[in-house]
Amino acid sequence: MQAVLYVAHGSRLKAGVAEAIEFIEKVKFNVDAPIQEICFLELAEPGISEGISKCVERGASHIAIIPILLLTAVHAKKDIPEKIEVGKQIYPHVRFTYGTTIGVHPKIIESLYDRIIEKKTALDADAVVLLVGRGSSDPLVKQDLTRIGNLLKKNYSFQQVEVSFLYGASPHVDEALNLLLNSAKKQIFVIPYLLFSGLLKNGVEKKIKRLSDPNHSIILCDSIGDHPNIQEVIAERVKEAIETERVG
Repeated sequence: MQAVLYVAHGSRLKAGVAEAIEFIEKVKFNVDAPIQEICFLELAEPGISEGISKCVERGASHIAIIPILLLTAVHAKKDIPEKIEVGKQIYPHVRFTYGTTIGVHPKIIESLYDRIIEKKTALDADAVVLLVGRGSSDPLVKQDLTRIGNLLKKNYSFQQVEVSFLYGASPHVDEALNLLLNSAKKQIFVIPYLLFSGLLKNGVEKKIKRLSDPNHSIILCDSIGDHPNIQEVIAERVKEAIETERVG
């Protein structure tokens, strides 16, 4: 019997965990699988091992494990696969396949533009967009977010789209914001490249308030997690993982 195990990151904030669960529950409506369970990588329960056990207890013979992560870094490359390997040893009769992260996808670019437009603020000709990612020591994260920023710039004719990070990669969001505030650009749209509410998004809000400048308009947009496009991309990733023969 087919099972899908969604692996969200987790958060210290109950609101962030609740938001992740609500998001995945919406995804489930677009997925044709008799068993669908939710677990967390860290900071919340149930963990991945417990999620695998729940799927097996419900009769799973094939578990497609789906990382609910925007970009591919250590969590997707190492942490989740290690848990899958443990599961394979405990349940040798179960087939495991491992999906991919959301990654670079055309629907993501559309979502980012929607986040800007929904602020109902007239766009200056030289408006700047600053994407703020979680960050990682993995260079692929910066590479992919830069690709996303370049696509947003190209597809919607922005003069400037910059990327920054909260930790683990440069430029840091403080550095990027300070550079923009010292430039001639007056309108800055800041998009937290995060799926759900949490301490990291709160941190972005605090930084913007601290760096507020009467000569510039800093517009904080919503993170992208509850955009319908994101749900559609996850459903695509589920379909790919169910149909693949790759054992992860």
